[in-house]
Amino acid sequence: MLHGAPLPGWTGRFFHSSNMTFAHWDIDADAADLHEHHHEQEEVWNVVAGEVDVVVDGVAHRLRRGDAIVVPPHAPHAALIARSCEVLVTDFPVREQLPGVRSPD
Repeated sequence: MLHGAPLPGWTGRFFHSSNMTFAHWDIDADAADLHEHHHEQEEVWNVVAGEVDVVVDGVAHRLRRGDAIVVPPHAPHAALIARSCEVLVTDFPVREQLPGVRSPD
């Protein structure tokens, strides 16, 4: 398992299957927002606790516990932190480059 903190207030754990990358994020209420970006992978955000606004192609979607959204490949997207949250993010296919990720100590 890999660990990472690409932005202030974000703490993540990651692992890969043969075809997917899984991230488990714990995000503080005062965490930095995730800037708009895009990548070749399809991405699914699933909120376990709290709230986050996921902006896809310029449209904001407020996600709460139990909600999920699919971000299509190459779609510009961002995350605006509404309050502390726990989020599972899955990428398909595998996302080799993960910002702020380090190997376990």
